[in-house]
Amino acid sequence: MSDARVIIKRDPEREERLVATGTTAADLFDGDRSVVAARVGGQLKDLAYVVADGDEVEPVPMDSEDGLNILRHSAAHVMAQAVQELFPDAKLGIGPPIKDGFYYDFDVETPFHPDDLKRIEKKMQEIIKQGQRFSRRVVADDEARAELSGEPYKLELIGLKGSDATSDDGANVEVGGGELTIYDNLDAKTGELCWKDLCRGPHLPTTRNIPAFKLMRSAAAYWRGSEKNKQLQRLYGTAWPSRDALKAHLTFLEEAEKRDHRKLGSELDLFSIPEEIGSGLAVFHPKGGIIRRVMEDYSRRRHEEAGYEFVYTPHATKGKLFEVSGHLDWYADGMYPPMQLDEGVDYYLKPMNCPMHNLIYRARGRSYRELPLRFFEFGTVYRYEKSGVVHGLTRARGFTQDDAHIYCTKEQMPGELDSLLTFVLNLLRDYGLDDFYLELSTKDPEKFVGSDEDWEEATTLLRAAAEKQGLDLVLDPAGAAFYGPKISVQAKDAIGRTWQMSTIQVDFQMPQLFDMEYQGSDGNRSRPVMIHRALFGSIERFFAVLLEHYAGAFPAWLAPVQVVGIPITDAHIPYLQEVAAKLRAKGVRVEIDTADDRMQKKIRNAQKSKVPYMLLAGDEDASNGAVSFRYRNGEQKNGVPVDEAVAEIVKAVEDRVQV
Repeated sequence: MSDARVIIKRDPEREERLVATGTTAADLFDGDRSVVAARVGGQLKDLAYVVADGDEVEPVPMDSEDGLNILRHSAAHVMAQAVQELFPDAKLGIGPPIKDGFYYDFDVETPFHPDDLKRIEKKMQEIIKQGQRFSRRVVADDEARAELSGEPYKLELIGLKGSDATSDDGANVEVGGGELTIYDNLDAKTGELCWKDLCRGPHLPTTRNIPAFKLMRSAAAYWRGSEKNKQLQRLYGTAWPSRDALKAHLTFLEEAEKRDHRKLGSELDLFSIPEEIGSGLAVFHPKGGIIRRVMEDYSRRRHEEAGYEFVYTPHATKGKLFEVSGHLDWYADGMYPPMQLDEGVDYYLKPMNCPMHNLIYRARGRSYRELPLRFFEFGTVYRYEKSGVVHGLTRARGFTQDDAHIYCTKEQMPGELDSLLTFVLNLLRDYGLDDFYLELSTKDPEKFVGSDEDWEEATTLLRAAAEKQGLDLVLDPAGAAFYGPKISVQAKDAIGRTWQMSTIQVDFQMPQLFDMEYQGSDGNRSRPVMIHRALFGSIERFFAVLLEHYAGAFPAWLAPVQVVGIPITDAHIPYLQEVAAKLRAKGVRVEIDTADDRMQKKIRNAQKSKVPYMLLAGDEDASNGAVSFRYRNGEQKNGVPVDEAVAEIVKAVEDRVQV
């Protein structure tokens, strides 16, 4: 038996080693408990993988992205085993790792109860302590069908390959590509089979390698994400490399829950989504309306200063328009069904504004002297999102885009992209977001229109504009829309979550589809380039992001009520009304709390409503022409002259102070 020569890769080092035949990846990294798998020739493998001559083997630590996925996938298997031990009639769906955790779908007679989750978690702990070994074996389709004859959902997955091996919600169904594998959970002492599952792997060496986990919740989920299929019960969990990491994650979730925009929207009386109107269709209440109006007004002002022209378009259109744009070919599933009017003509609620802006451009002849031409609209659009993905204001069915389309010459495009991205980032900073990276989405080879040359040029120009900003640039291969590549601005909020904000897309296709032209300086007709740009993405979603970013405590310039006047007694109400009049004259939004409550309760009410400033007044304040100045964080300054208090508030509003 000959030895095998392998290369062990630990960036940036590469070590060549001669090992005996039969050596496993685990043997190569013996003693390094942080390593949970190996990457061999770019493919993830279990540590039980036997290395071959010429292999390049790289360790996969548990705290890496791949390592975390392997940990969580293994935890999902342990959870499924625990469920079937406690509920023997449960049938298995799929159990992939997801961001920060994992889930597994089950067909059970009755939905899981919170007490069931406690029992399942306890059983999982028992399985983990047993140190059962994850053992991979390759099986033929017929063998798998025989072994899993009692698992109808697994039988459906056998034989699926490639894109068929995903659910409608995008989760991989774990059957793999070239070969079918089953993972056995084997008793650590006897080697006897404890449980098995159809799975591509890889997995941890043993269940004891799961350091920390917790079951989170249960929910209903359609099999493979399709509403046409049976509804199953989904159990969600999370797993981490250490107890401290798990504790930190749970603390983060507690903070995120406090900041949930749906919860804050109700508590602060900002918006609601009435059942009578429908899922994903929000109404803004007066206080939420103030925030939204201020957001929009400031955006309008900045766009006017940057040379944008405002346009307005209707909410519905004949279907022919979206045939020309290509949306009925590429996007029909995301559109509301047509309404048949005018003797059978199909009308659609618009899912986007760009085709209508193209008609405005094309309404008359254009000259090169007009370019770049920048159209801007707060345009409400409608997209039929599946009920399972609708989420408050962040994933809605009706929303308003701050939509801009820029028409320019090819020569103008580099400078336009540069100034456009700078404009976008600076405006986001004005709203209090300042931690960004950029994402470049490139062509999907299976879903695009236009020439490869156009795509390459557009992608190159976008990359150059992004690199000028000095921010991290991440590639999103095949993530572009069908008509052109795009740059997405990814912003982190106050607790470190990443949100996709602005998008900038270069489009060579629609100008051709709509036969848009301009007369060049040489008198010839030329085709403009089109740039799509949504700065907020949608007003509703941006509203939700800011609401969670600030945990409802908006800076003074955005707060619906900027100042509350709190009288010590009713006798001081007239004095505070005079102070309020001075503030209103400066454009400040102020209320006087004239309720019968005691002063301390009024202060608590203002704090609960997250009002930035409280002005208190008693006898001494009134006689001295002053107020007691109380801030949202609890700090207080007494005896502040009224004019000074007014000036401080007005300056904070004008300067958009982020407090």
